[in-house]
Order: sequence, then structure tokens, then C-alpha cells
Amino acid sequence: MINKQRLINTFCDLVKIDSPSGEEDEIASFLSKRLTELGFNILTDNYGNIIAKKGEGNTLMLSAHMDTVEPGRNIQPIIDNDLIKSKDKTILGGDCKAGIAAILEGVESALETNKEKRNLEIVITRDEEPGLLGAKNLDYSLIDSKESLVFDGNGPVNTVTGISPTYIKFDITITGIGAHAGVEPEKGLSAIKIATELINDLPQGRLDEETTFNVGIINGGTVRNAVPVEASINGEFRSQNTETLDLLYLQLDNTINSFQKKYDKSKIDLKTEVMFEMYKLNENSNIVKSVFKSLQTLDLIPNIKPSGGGTDANIMLSHGIDCIVVGMATNEMHTVDEYVVIPDLVDAAKLCELQITNNK
Repeated sequence: MINKQRLINTFCDLVKIDSPSGEEDEIASFLSKRLTELGFNILTDNYGNIIAKKGEGNTLMLSAHMDTVEPGRNIQPIIDNDLIKSKDKTILGGDCKAGIAAILEGVESALETNKEKRNLEIVITRDEEPGLLGAKNLDYSLIDSKESLVFDGNGPVNTVTGISPTYIKFDITITGIGAHAGVEPEKGLSAIKIATELINDLPQGRLDEETTFNVGIINGGTVRNAVPVEASINGEFRSQNTETLDLLYLQLDNTINSFQKKYDKSKIDLKTEVMFEMYKLNENSNIVKSVFKSLQTLDLIPNIKPSGGGTDANIMLSHGIDCIVVGMATNEMHTVDEYVVIPDLVDAAKLCELQITNNK
């Protein structure tokens, strides 16, 4: 039986450990120790991802990630009735530590029963937030599982990700001509001016139900009294429609070429990279059918929703692992208003336990 107080304590212990992306060593050590105490054999791949194994053959993967976004240091969780919030102006870290807490409690509760249990692989990745880097660099030769329950969705556990987009990042570098801003500005060519005009010609925000486009970072110049030589634009676009992605590629390329012709003494470079491919739920897979059965046992109706963000499932699916992504009780993720609903967190742990015990 799920121990509610133990679950809350575990979650609060986890969020108190700073683990912004790239700084996960302390929480990795904590998790390795905890999983060892639960009888798992701990492996760590070359990237630092944790792969914890218990039993061999027909394994179920339980997956989450250990890193958080900023501002995520010195988090102080507070309990307000059925909610867990952050005391100060930080994120709570429910993404994805609520998922980890649900896994740990589900496993421990299952081990306390006499029920038959599935063989398990718990995979907890690093560097998920910057672009699923942990899953991209996961040593899949160490993985036996062909199906994975991924705790990394928003909202209650019956919120199931139906589809998430392909995500492409782009970096534009503009080189102009420097000059003294007060003495001979006419000899210069402002990289910042070119950048601002270029940005105005790019799409922004939600383009349709399946597609978004965003310029997130602009940089340029070194001092206020010089015509800036360098400027950079960093952005992204996402879509669940491959034709739309192709059109956005073409629009971006055409815009760059147009400005290169307009400002022929400048140099404008474009680099793009596919950070992850689209994920789509396969409702006919065994893992999805099994999770839906568990949700019914909990009197919860699967609520399939699209997501604008990616999870490790986007990468794992491309390695032949059937995945289902479920909510982990976290709301307002990536903001200082983030909170976890305790009854939903309990349900997430219950789902995990049911999966381990084959819905018994």
C-alpha cells in the first residue's frame, strides 16, 4: 500500500537537492544509494545516466529525469493543504522529481507486498531539459526493456501525452562592419540593425494548433559607442506536421538569403539542428493497454492530450522502445508558480505499483 507520508517526504528530500541541468552529481548519488537499498543493481553509463536493474527478462522500464530548470537552487518546499509549493521565488522541481518520487514509492510499496512482480529497469536521465541530451546519449546496449512508462507529463497521472512535436533549433550569426558610432557611423553596418529587421520578418508564437515558432535569445555588440559588428539570434520551431516543418525550414532559409542580398557587405550564417523527432502514442501497444487498465483500476479515465514539449519518450521510441508518457501531479511547470497536487502524486505512485505487480 502506498505510504502517503513517505512519498511526500521523498519528494521534499529530492527537491531540496540542487540539480540544474549539468549539475546532477549530488542527486545521482542520492538516487543510486536509495535504489541500492531497494535491491537494485546500479549501472551508470558514460553520460552519467542511472540504469537500475532488478531481475532479468521481460523487463518494464520506469523512466524520469533528474535535472531541473532554473531558478532551481535552494528550493524550500512547503505543504499547503493538498498542495506542495516552493517557499521562495524558485521553481518547485516537480518536473521531474515528482515522477522520481512516484517511481521510488511505487517500487518500495510493491516490494512490501507478496504479489508477483515484473522485472524492472529504472532509467533516470541527466540533461533532459536542454534538449533530451541524457536520452540521446543513453547507452542503449545496457537497456533490456522494450516498453517504458515515462513519468514526465503535466497534471494528474491519467493525463496521457498523445503526441509531441519534432523540435528544431536554429542559430543565426550576423557579421556587419564596425565603426565609431560618434565619428563615422556611416562607414559601419550594424549587425544589430540587420538582426532586428530579420526577426521582424520571421513568424512568432503559435502558428496553428500543431506548430510554434520562437526567437528566444538575441545578442549583439560590445560597447555603446561602436557600430556593432556581431549579432546572434537563437530560436526554435516545433510542429507535429512534417510538411509544416519543411515549409518553416524553407521560409527561414529564404529570409536569410533575402537579407544577405539586401545587406551584401554583411555575412549571415544559419545553423539548424533537429533536437528530437515527433512522438506519437501507440494505443495498440501492450504498455499502453496495460497502463489504461491500471488507470481504470484507479477509477481514472485516460485523458489523451497533445503536448508542445518533448520527453525522453521522443528519443526512446526511435530506439524501438514502446512508451507511454503520463502526468506526475505537477502543474505550472518551469515557473515559480509550480505546484504538486498530493492526491495526484499518490495516484501516480499507485499507477507505478500496479504496473510492477501486473495490475494485481
